[in-house]
Amino acid sequence: MQDNMVNQHLVKQHIFSFWLNQRGKEGEGGEIIFGGVDPNHYKGVHTFVPVTQKGYWQFDMDDVLIGGQSTGFCKNKCAAIVDSGTALLAGPTSVITQINHAIGAQGIVTEACNGFVSNFGHIIFGLLSTFVYNFQFPHQNLLEVPVNTKTICPFIGFCFLDGDHEVSIGIESVVDRSDGVSHPSVTAPNCLLCKAIVGLMHKMIANNNTQEMILKTLGNLCKLVPVPVEESMVDCARLSSMPSISFTIGGKEFELLPNEYILKTGEGEDAHCFSGFMPLDIPPPRGPHWILGDLFMRRYHTVFDYGNLRVGFAEAA
Repeated sequence: MQDNMVNQHLVKQHIFSFWLNQRGKEGEGGEIIFGGVDPNHYKGVHTFVPVTQKGYWQFDMDDVLIGGQSTGFCKNKCAAIVDSGTALLAGPTSVITQINHAIGAQGIVTEACNGFVSNFGHIIFGLLSTFVYNFQFPHQNLLEVPVNTKTICPFIGFCFLDGDHEVSIGIESVVDRSDGVSHPSVTAPNCLLCKAIVGLMHKMIANNNTQEMILKTLGNLCKLVPVPVEESMVDCARLSSMPSISFTIGGKEFELLPNEYILKTGEGEDAHCFSGFMPLDIPPPRGPHWILGDLFMRRYHTVFDYGNLRVGFAEAA
């Protein structure tokens, strides 16, 4: 398109520029200009870096900083692209995990794990302790109804038994069951989570670990659950205490403040906040790779200089 415009003498410069409106409530959403830039949409001068790979507008990034401190990940440069078609900021899991940990973001799976251990850990411990005791001393019949690792999750409502088989089901399946009983808390992910925790607790109880030790260990394990590709939640009340995240490009730091990299929906008690950072692992030789999406481009006016094969950034106005 840009080539055609130049060839038809519709534009003089072989460039195009992006400005994305940061003031979302206003009617103007953004602007792309072919053949030039609007000086009203940026402050100062642009910092330009050469394109290292044509087609993707790829360039080298020098560093990624958390609260002004280098992560050290880009010692040998990091490949990056800036993309208006990507809403978030994507990068290798190892660094994204550091960032999300620093801003207090918890993956939805991590939050579910913590809640499960807190609400049901002591119940599962009690049931499993009795089961392990009966297994070790079969003549001491302490339970009128036999309990084993396959019946615990159905017993607390996270799976159900179809005959002798444990079944993981979703909400729609439960509602459609012939008994007419709705169990909205029973979902396939919750069933799998329950089974995993029951399995771990069973082994730890068999090794004579105490309830306090087991619950503490499970709590620590929940924190190690990898942040999923889906959005990761943060506490909206902590925005003011979160660190800035910066990208060094062409020797200049391009900083994003918490209100610029956090996605917020709703207001007041209905407000929910999510991290704008998501993991993206692209294997060599093309990767590892960073994508600076809309959250970055809202803060920084971007110029794609096709004639000189370079990309430029300046603070958006």
